[in-house]
Amino acid sequence: MKIQAGKIFRSILVFLFVIFIALYISQSTGYYEYEQYKKVALTNEQIKQFENDVKEGKNVDVKDYVSETKKEYGNKVSNAGLRISKEIEKHVTKFINGIFESLSKVVNDKSK
Repeated sequence: MKIQAGKIFRSILVFLFVIFIALYISQSTGYYEYEQYKKVALTNEQIKQFENDVKEGKNVDVKDYVSETKKEYGNKVSNAGLRISKEIEKHVTKFINGIFESLSKVVNDKSK
């Protein structure tokens, strides 16, 4: 029975590590910057309208051509997921700190 518990624990650690790597890569590849770029970029339609207005000599303001659409993706499931992940983070942090404290005690005791 002990061997299966070890396999399950190892599988969970590997799974969590893979998730961490995936999130790290998405963050480091500039996903956030790309999302910000998409918010700023004008569509072809807006560019054509801007060019026509300039040719006609109209008073031009950028605010007239940039549309701000913000989508809200929050719902009960995502909020629950966020709360769960924050709780997991607290417990994992306590666990890791406990391990390091124990290791430092062992190292300090052995050096005496």
